[in-house]
Amino acid sequence: MTQARRPRILVSNDDGYFSDGLKALVEAVSPLGEVWVVAPDREQSAASHAISLHRPLRIKEIRERWFAVDGTPADSAYLAINHLLKDDRPQLMVSGINHGANLADDVTYSGTVAAAMEGALLGVPSIAFSLASHAPFDFKPAARFARAIVAEALSRTLPPRMLLNVNIPGGVEPEGYVVTRLGRHSYGYAVTENVDPRGKKYYWIGGSEYEHEDIPGSDCNAVHLDKRVSVTPLHLDLTDHSRLSDLAGWTIEGFRRSGSGG
Repeated sequence: MTQARRPRILVSNDDGYFSDGLKALVEAVSPLGEVWVVAPDREQSAASHAISLHRPLRIKEIRERWFAVDGTPADSAYLAINHLLKDDRPQLMVSGINHGANLADDVTYSGTVAAAMEGALLGVPSIAFSLASHAPFDFKPAARFARAIVAEALSRTLPPRMLLNVNIPGGVEPEGYVVTRLGRHSYGYAVTENVDPRGKKYYWIGGSEYEHEDIPGSDCNAVHLDKRVSVTPLHLDLTDHSRLSDLAGWTIEGFRRSGSGG
């Protein structure tokens, strides 16, 4: 009797192939399948979904089934699925464990989520994992949840464009998880102006005054108030369907509207 082949799991992130969060995720999911790591060769936080079209990319083999890419998180996912693993695509892609939260609007900036999103766009079900904590990071609770949800995912027939965003609260052993929607939060909108040694102005963007809206059922509430893991399914169709009928009533002078998108 031939032995059933282990599922292939692709792992990436935005903190770099050397990060502690990635190592924790690899260790967590390794008992569940054949793990391949393809990740950026340096820290790429907030790289979003940037992809490199105007320069060549290089891949460095660190060890067997472990590669570093001199590009973005999305580059790493693209090269892994369309080149390194093109003849035997992964059953699942996981990204993380990110060193910090990716809640609410963070998903539009996050390289961790972008790597998973690229996987989903390419037809590989994907899950992004983030630890909602500050240094020093304890990845053990996040890794335990990652192993459990990946085991469940691999036991199911998943839609190819499935994308889940998972945030695990830091500093506690979470008692459970909640399936959530994206919330709303802010870090403030600070812009710090200064002058460099040559007398030229420079600007540092990004605030540190965190606050989130109290929205029942949101990922922010689950993680920050209830101290539970949030599991948020994300949709790759960014169309605001509720606005289609509103726009149908617009009259744009000099142009005739034809048909409808939905």
